[in-house]
Amino acid sequence: MKNIRQSPLILGILLLVLPFLPASNLLLTVGFVIAERVLYIPSLGCILLVVYGFQIIWNNYAKHRQTLLCLITLVLVSSCLRTVIRNRDWRSRESLLRSGLQTLPHNAKMHYNYANFLRDSSRHELAKSHYYMALKLWPTYASAHNNLGTILKNNHEAEKHFLAAIKYASNHVNAHFNLGQLYRKNNKTMESEKMLKKCIKLEPNFTPAYLELVRLRGPNHKSVAGLLRTVVELNPHDSYYAAKFGEWLCKKGNHLEALKFFWLSLRICATQRDSVIGVFRHFRKFGQKARTFQMLTRWHNLLRKKGLNVKQDFYLQEWQLKNELSYKIKEYSTSIDGNNYTSNTIPAPDQKKREKQAKWTVQKNKTLNPGDKHYKEKIELLRKKEEESANPSSEQDAKTLDFSKFALLTYC
Repeated sequence: MKNIRQSPLILGILLLVLPFLPASNLLLTVGFVIAERVLYIPSLGCILLVVYGFQIIWNNYAKHRQTLLCLITLVLVSSCLRTVIRNRDWRSRESLLRSGLQTLPHNAKMHYNYANFLRDSSRHELAKSHYYMALKLWPTYASAHNNLGTILKNNHEAEKHFLAAIKYASNHVNAHFNLGQLYRKNNKTMESEKMLKKCIKLEPNFTPAYLELVRLRGPNHKSVAGLLRTVVELNPHDSYYAAKFGEWLCKKGNHLEALKFFWLSLRICATQRDSVIGVFRHFRKFGQKARTFQMLTRWHNLLRKKGLNVKQDFYLQEWQLKNELSYKIKEYSTSIDGNNYTSNTIPAPDQKKREKQAKWTVQKNKTLNPGDKHYKEKIELLRKKEEESANPSSEQDAKTLDFSKFALLTYC
């Protein structure tokens, strides 16, 4: 019976102590600051012990129950006030980090966290001071060395901090990657490739290292295709990389293989812009106007279903009309002035010129009188009108032939 009564005490102590040990830095350095999220379970043990203590006092000191009630009320009110004050620190990331820095000004992790926030906010000068403070408090802090190197403009200083990060943490993937980037920018090809290969060896699924190797070796290197294919395999749910690989294949002239990766990208994300453009260009290159229009219409409908703003829908209607009119224009060109020209071949330029001159002469004779005093002026005006009516036709044909490109660029 006595053991049952003491079980809340034992349980409370266990909940208070055991979950807190890993975060206490007593057994080993864990590298993070004690925060509310680490104290959830220990808080249960603390509450259990407090309630158990009040229960003992309530049962053993019946004369002082009124005082005990006042004490319980005071604890509850003070805890509520403290919660309200603490909630003010949680209004933003900056206020939370500032409060932690004020509470623990000699903690390297707090300076490091605040410096990361300043770096993300593009306040690099202030971020440098906090990174230096973190390194002053913890000289072997590898992540602080690495992040400080990313914002230093002096390449020599940045290299020194990246090397320090690798020295203190030999498996630091980001430090190897950042140093490889720095070497590439400084045209140190051999050193850069060595670091990037080491990065891939440490973390085979680290996509940025593969992409950096592609930039280092250039688009014409024989290994680029394998690297980009690996990136696509490492990111099976990311349509961006499949689309970019398809674009690279298009530039190399491998259009059929590129089309496979464009379709792969569209299966992942049906509205992936680069893949849609790639498919459009493929259809246009091989003269598949009907499939291009069908694809464009389907993409438009998908965007509309997802609630995206599509202002260029009238281009679809215009393009459809122009495609229909292009056939009418071809039919009309085979029959001029009622002469049924049934051949499927296009008339020669000289024949077109003679037919146009004959048509203009007939119109001139019907509408003008040689005895009119403004005869020459009217002939000149008629000639200008004929030229103006001829030029838009050629422009219209050019727009019709190249409208797929125009609609695509405007739509996208």
